[in-house]
Amino acid sequence: MKQALVALAFFGILGSLASALFFMLKHGKPGDKPDAQRATHMMRALAMRVGLSVLLFICILLAWWLGWIQPTGITTG
Repeated sequence: MKQALVALAFFGILGSLASALFFMLKHGKPGDKPDAQRATHMMRALAMRVGLSVLLFICILLAWWLGWIQPTGITTG
């Protein structure tokens, strides 16, 4: 269950990044103001990506603090 939530969060982050790329590459119709509109949509998508990344990081730290997940680490020697 935990792995599915983390995977879902990663797909959300990647989807938001792909959305920002789409709006960056999108061309507006002649006569429109595509630059301002594209910039607004791209900014919102990137802000959502950052928000989802921070939320995922906080959730992982909280799960570690509560003991739901354990770090395994790499043994030395």
